[in-house]
Order: sequence, then structure tokens, then C-alpha cells
Amino acid sequence: MLRKLFVVLFTCFAFCSNVFAVVDLNSATQPQLEAIKGLGPTKAKAIVEYRAKNGSFKTVEDVMKVPGIKQGVFNKIKTEVSVNGKQSATPTKTSTTTAKK
Repeated sequence: MLRKLFVVLFTCFAFCSNVFAVVDLNSATQPQLEAIKGLGPTKAKAIVEYRAKNGSFKTVEDVMKVPGIKQGVFNKIKTEVSVNGKQSATPTKTSTTTAKK
């Protein structure tokens, strides 16, 4: 019984760890990029095409050189992507609003 529970827990853990895997911008396929929340087929295709034309990304922030990917999209995806195992070191820009009295 304990062995069966262990197998079930191990299997659940294995599937959950794949859900939170970071995607490498330099090796990801279009479908892998499409799976990232904030990227759809068009942006994923643009990343693959940009990489084919310009070579590997040197930093995660370089993805903003891809047409259609600006700061807003980058902020959504930066925790889910890496370049050669390194994630973004850029802090999230926050907007401040002041209340009018």
C-alpha cells in the first residue's frame, strides 16, 4: 500500500515539474514557445524566425528585439524563459500612479 502511494506521488511530482519547466529561447521549438502564457503562434514563430536569421540570443532580454515583443510581453514571459540556463536579471518595471485629490 505504501509503495503504491509512493508511486502515485512520484508520478504526480514528475508531471508537475514539467509544467513549471523554463524554456530555453535558443533551443525551443515553436510549439514549446506557444505553450508559454503570453506567447501565441505568431510571436512564437517570430522568435524562431528571428533566431534563425540572427543567431542565438545572448540574454533573455534580447527577445525584445523580436518584432512584436516589447516590455509588456517580456514582463509576462521572463520567468518562464531562459538563455543557456540563465533567466532574466532585469527587475520588473512597475508603474506608479498617484491619486488625484
